[in-house]
Amino acid sequence: MSRVLKSVDYEVFGRVQGVCFRMYTEDKARKMGVVGWVKNTRQGTVTGQVQGPEDKVQEMKAWLTNVGSPSSRIDRTNFANEKEITKLEFTGFSTRY
Repeated sequence: MSRVLKSVDYEVFGRVQGVCFRMYTEDKARKMGVVGWVKNTRQGTVTGQVQGPEDKVQEMKAWLTNVGSPSSRIDRTNFANEKEITKLEFTGFSTRY
């Protein structure tokens, strides 16, 4: 039985820059075994993409919505382009600049 792989784009709003949000996101993703990327935007948000088994992607979405880094304040998280994929497009999880 093959597990369903999912891909989803995200954007996190609130106090998410200057609070190690990207570092914690990368750390959480690696511990969970999902791949993708994270980066700061000029608008003061954090954006990125997560790919992996459906249950892990759902868990990561919950973390991006409710947890974040210890000093962050998440006002809302938008998810877009959620879809099933046949294979992972990334080999790990990285911070983009």
